[in-house]
Amino acid sequence: MNCKNCEAEIALNYCPNCGQAAKLKRIDWHYIQHEIEHVLHFDKGILYTIKELLIRPGKSVRDFIGDNRSRLVKPIIFIIITSLIYSIIEHFFHLESSYINAKDLGNESIAMIFKWMQNHSGYANIIMGICIALMTKIFFKKYGYNFYEILILLCFVMGVGMLIFALFAIFEGILKVKLMQVSAFIAIIYTSWAIGQFFENRKIANFFKAFFAYLLGYLTFILLSVLFGVVIDLIIKH
Repeated sequence: MNCKNCEAEIALNYCPNCGQAAKLKRIDWHYIQHEIEHVLHFDKGILYTIKELLIRPGKSVRDFIGDNRSRLVKPIIFIIITSLIYSIIEHFFHLESSYINAKDLGNESIAMIFKWMQNHSGYANIIMGICIALMTKIFFKKYGYNFYEILILLCFVMGVGMLIFALFAIFEGILKVKLMQVSAFIAIIYTSWAIGQFFENRKIANFFKAFFAYLLGYLTFILLSVLFGVVIDLIIKH
């Protein structure tokens, strides 16, 4: 028989060319259970990824880029899942209205853009990561990592940042005490530490460079969002 994915000839249970099973199992409860366990499994799953990124973020991401890409959850999936976790918790406790009200921004298009970022934090974080990755590439250009490798680093690091926000959002929702500003401070400290550790852990200057790269990247993201809203309004008016 031939593989239904790549048409290669199959003699055993799996395709020798692409690895797909000769006969796919039906999608049932056992399949769904296996997929959930695969994502949440502590070894080579999201919990293992979180543990490694909290303990040794720099080394873990360097290993992912250069040595072994099967131990950690894929970076894009990681940041989308963590952003989704934060969004669910944020909406559950109705915290978004306490800090950012897009309607108060004045410009209608800018308000719509920031409202979209509130409702699609995963995608917004990826776009923000692009801006921060550009600044990080400029600050750490001598280390030889390309833009896409740095973007992978940012996806992992910002994903942990979203989990920090989610944790403090739970505490704020339960205790009714304003804690999100504290979570932002801790997330920035973690991000600076993780980026600095990725490039060279022993250089203290790298942690400060990482902080300024993150700050400039974030400000660039906000500025571009505002300019995009202004341009849209100008086009609509004319």
